Amino acid sequence: MPRHPVPLGFVFRSRAKEEKVPTDKVALTDSKQPRDPQAPKGRPTPKRSEAQSQRRSVASTPTNRKEAAKRQREERRVQMERQRQALASGDERYLPARDKGPVRRFAREWVDSRFNVAEFFLPLAVVILVLSVVRVPALQTVALLLWLIVIVLIVLDSILSGFRLRKRLGERFPDQNRKGAVAYALMRSLQMRRLRLPKPQVKRGERP
Repeated sequence: MPRHPVPLGFVFRSRAKEEKVPTDKVALTDSKQPRDPQAPKGRPTPKRSEAQSQRRSVASTPTNRKEAAKRQREERRVQMERQRQALASGDERYLPARDKGPVRRFAREWVDSRFNVAEFFLPLAVVILVLSVVRVPALQTVALLLWLIVIVLIVLDSILSGFRLRKRLGERFPDQNRKGAVAYALMRSLQMRRLRLPKPQVKRGERP
């Protein structure tokens, strides 16, 4: 019978190559996390600036309670200093919560742009007190009348100012929260102009 020649490559084929190929394929298929083509470790290498900022954040983390309390006191001191500067300059970013917002800013400027009877209360109170101390019946009577006149003027001016400011706020900020703005402005009108905080940013007669 004729013999069919058997290819020698089939007999003497390397078994190592046959076992290696599926192993590599399994390794490739089992890898579920694709690697970054620009990074051999599978993730992008962080920049030097990012690595330095991470090291600084780790180094600045307080290690005990005493250091954490010291850090909090330092942060509080910095925040208070920023608020103090903001109260002097009117910077909205660092103002206290009660002074922030366009509504409160408008109320401050409305009060600062006009004369208020209440802002003269302290100097008038000193004058009235001096007159009441003098043991002269006529001067004591004048002091009592001045007390009544000043109080009535302050009440009337505050009521009129409250109505006018509420109307202006309704026209200027119809869709914003205006709660407490009128009371905030009236409390500011009780203070002398040079003692107000935040400092006035408008001149008298300059309408906001």
